[in-house]
Amino acid sequence: MQIGTSSLGSLARLREGVRRERVSSWDRKGGNRDFWVLAPHQESAIAEIEGAGCVKHVWMTLWCPERAYARKIVLRAWWDNELQPSIESPIGDFFGIGHGIVKNFWSLPLQMSPSDGRGFNCWWPMPFSTSARFQIANESDSAMNLYFYIDYERYETLEEGHGRFHVQWRRENPTFGWGDDSRNLWEDELYRKEVWDTPNLHGDGNYVILEAEGKGHYVGCHLDVDCFARTKNAWWGEGDDMIFIDGESWPPRLHGTGSEDYFDTAYCPRQEFCTPYHGLTVYSGTKEWPWQGKNSLYRYHIEDPIYFERSIRVTIEHGHANNLNNDYSSTAYWYQTEPHRPFPPLLPVEERLPR
Repeated sequence: MQIGTSSLGSLARLREGVRRERVSSWDRKGGNRDFWVLAPHQESAIAEIEGAGCVKHVWMTLWCPERAYARKIVLRAWWDNELQPSIESPIGDFFGIGHGIVKNFWSLPLQMSPSDGRGFNCWWPMPFSTSARFQIANESDSAMNLYFYIDYERYETLEEGHGRFHVQWRRENPTFGWGDDSRNLWEDELYRKEVWDTPNLHGDGNYVILEAEGKGHYVGCHLDVDCFARTKNAWWGEGDDMIFIDGESWPPRLHGTGSEDYFDTAYCPRQEFCTPYHGLTVYSGTKEWPWQGKNSLYRYHIEDPIYFERSIRVTIEHGHANNLNNDYSSTAYWYQTEPHRPFPPLLPVEERLPR
C-alpha cells in the first residue's frame, strides 16, 4: 500500500485496504485516569505495532513538576525490528522547540498547542513495513503523568520506495570560537573587517546538525542558540549554512549566506513568528542586549527536500568563520533507507539541561 497524500485536493479519493488505528493511554478500566505514570528513571514502551503501516499523527501531553522537564524526558522509536533507534530526542526538542521550553507555536509538521504549549503534536509521516515501537524514558527525578495518542494507518503491505523517518538531537556547549569578546564587532571597524575577512574555505569547525549515510532526503531542523556571553558580538547570525552531499568536499553543493538567511528571516530578526515552513519561536533579547539568551528557529524542507544518494552532512557556522562561543543545540529530521549510521551517544541529562 502506498502512503496517501493529505492535501485537500485529494481527500475525496477513496482508498482500498487501509484501516485507521490508534494506540493511546486511555483508562482500560473505563474511568478517567487516561494517563500512564512513569516513575523516576523509568523507561516504558508506549506502542508496539506489528505489521505494515504509517504513523500519521502523534499527540502527547505530560505533567512533571521539574524545571526543564522537556529536556529530561526522551522519546525513542524503532522501525522494522531494527536494533538502534531511528528517533532519539528529548521530548520537547522532538516536538519543535529546544532549551527545555514549552510554549504555543505552530508549523505544518509540528505544533505545541494550548494550554501554554503543553499539547504536543507531530504530523511527520512515519512508515514501517513489519513493526513500529515507541518508548518514553523519564530521566527526571520525579514521577510523571503521560497522555498520548499514536494514530496510524494499517496496510496489508507497504509499497517499496518509502524511506524511514529519523530524528536526531545534538548539542555543542559551548562552541569553540576564535573571536575576541573584549572587542565590539559593531563599533570597532578594524575588528569587524578582521572577522568578516577571515575565510572559511573548508567548513571544519562548523556546528554539525546532521551526518547521515544511505539514500534519503533531509527535511529540516530547528536550531537553538543560547548567547550566554554578554557582548555585542553575540549576534548569532552571519554563520553560513553548508550542506555537503554524497561525500563532496569543497565547495559544498548548498552554501548559504548567513544563519538568519537559512531560516528565511533577515536583518537580525527580533520578532517571534510562525509559518508552515519556517519561524522564530523563541526570542529573548532586550534593547540593551538584543540577542541575549535563548533563541530558537526552524526551517522545514517540505516543498524542497534535500536529496542524497550516499551521505549528507548538514553544518552551520557559529558566527562568521566560527568566531563565536555560544551554546548550540539542534534537532534534525530526515528520511532514509536502513540501516542508518549509528547516532552519537545521547548526552546524559545533566549535559542536556539549558543554561
